[in-house]
Amino acid sequence: MTSEVIVDVTKQDISIALLEDKRLVEFQREGRSEHFSVGNIYLAKVRKLRPGLNACFVNVGYERDAFLHYLDLGTRYKTQEKFLQMLGDGRRNISLDKVAKQPEIEKEGTIQSTLKVGQEILVQIVKEPISTKGPRLTSELSFAGRFLVLIPFSDKVSVSSKIKSGAERARLKQLIQSIKPKGFGVIIRTVAEGMRVAELDNEMQMLLTRWNNTVAKIKQSRSEAMILPQLVYEETSRTVALLRDLFNPSYENIYVNDQSVFDEVRNYVSLIAPECKDIVKFYKGSVPIFDNFSVTKQIKTSLGRTVTYKHGAYLIIEQTEALHVVDVNSGNRSKSPEGQEVNALDVNLGAADELARQLRLRDMGGIIVVDFIDMAMPENRQKLYERMVENMRKDRAKHSILPLSKFGLMQITRQRVRPVMDVNVEETCPTCGGTGKIMPSILFTDSLETKIDFLVNKLGIKRFRLYVHPFVAAYINQGIFSVKRRWQMKYGFGVKVLPNQKLAYLQYTFHNMKGEEFILNQQNV
Repeated sequence: MTSEVIVDVTKQDISIALLEDKRLVEFQREGRSEHFSVGNIYLAKVRKLRPGLNACFVNVGYERDAFLHYLDLGTRYKTQEKFLQMLGDGRRNISLDKVAKQPEIEKEGTIQSTLKVGQEILVQIVKEPISTKGPRLTSELSFAGRFLVLIPFSDKVSVSSKIKSGAERARLKQLIQSIKPKGFGVIIRTVAEGMRVAELDNEMQMLLTRWNNTVAKIKQSRSEAMILPQLVYEETSRTVALLRDLFNPSYENIYVNDQSVFDEVRNYVSLIAPECKDIVKFYKGSVPIFDNFSVTKQIKTSLGRTVTYKHGAYLIIEQTEALHVVDVNSGNRSKSPEGQEVNALDVNLGAADELARQLRLRDMGGIIVVDFIDMAMPENRQKLYERMVENMRKDRAKHSILPLSKFGLMQITRQRVRPVMDVNVEETCPTCGGTGKIMPSILFTDSLETKIDFLVNKLGIKRFRLYVHPFVAAYINQGIFSVKRRWQMKYGFGVKVLPNQKLAYLQYTFHNMKGEEFILNQQNV
């Protein structure tokens, strides 16, 4: 299996696509102005106590207060509170091993006996804002690396349960015990299996640097009397975070279309796998990067309400406030001569393959209920359950799958830390705006020429790219004496006409040679 990562960077957001054998399996999009990502740490204040929920609401700067449950304070909260108090006293160079360990908080305790309104607290986001809910918080801080997770105010060393070898688990645990500083706990991740002490120590030092920088920002907030909340640690970019969790030496290519993000990714890959740094490549093509690697088309075919898979069968995926509902339909699939039972099993097994991909692709979380086609034979129902379990082994998110109920329903729960990936694949006509009436389409190229004339002769822009729908681009570029060639003879050879699969049929955009869009309205022309 070949794997490639495609990174599309625009002014508004960063989109990341993971391809396995040229097939889209994961897609993430993050706005470049997002500040409430999982892993961010804030110095904030308690805003409200809710004894009935045994929780409190904390202001982290989001429009809705963030939620912090008593159990998410962590057993070592009192020690963290003492540390913040010592920082507030103006002390310098406070190491965690010098902070006296405080008694652990009781599991059956109450929020009102531990916190008070207006109290300063150090919190980390564990779940991004979803729908009408604000972020979910924890006071058990952690700094994640590729091999290790560093946990301040702890001394425990844990090893991933996915490392099965007892000797390897003992080796890693003993190794980390020897290099970790006092006052810190460590979780050893699965990919650390077989790693040498030098590699683990390098990452340990990097994570300690992040903690020290966080402490420095807390001190700065205190000394300058900054208004809380303050962001004291920002998680690495979504691109690096994805690579941190997914990177595999078997990756063939990582393509990036932005120079700064390219440098960031290349530096990270050089750090964790120097022998693989050459797989990171800067994309310089004029065709949009997602179009070049057929990502745009796969997004539009895979992220709609209806998803077709083999032999005409299809899934219908609906999202409600409480859960996701998936209906499996055989469609116009040809019936098996062996009977309805065999036909239903074949359709259901194909649905299980596609559904496992859809859960990763859309990052669907919470409760998922799947209505498979009814099957009478218990062995076939068991075969379907085992197929679904096997397909979900590749999924990094925590999940649980129940066997088919007597109604033919399968229930799945999947960890949800971010809003589900919602991409609107339906296109509104850019010309009529949904009214159903447009200008005569035969005049579309005349309208484009008017705007080209405005750019060249009024604004003095001699070199630019015109992006249009692929069908329109094919018409403009066809023939020896094409429309494009006539424009170039009239306005100069700096006029480039290129296809863009993201655009609707009569939609267009003008860009300079650096890829920056020109905003043209009706008043310009």
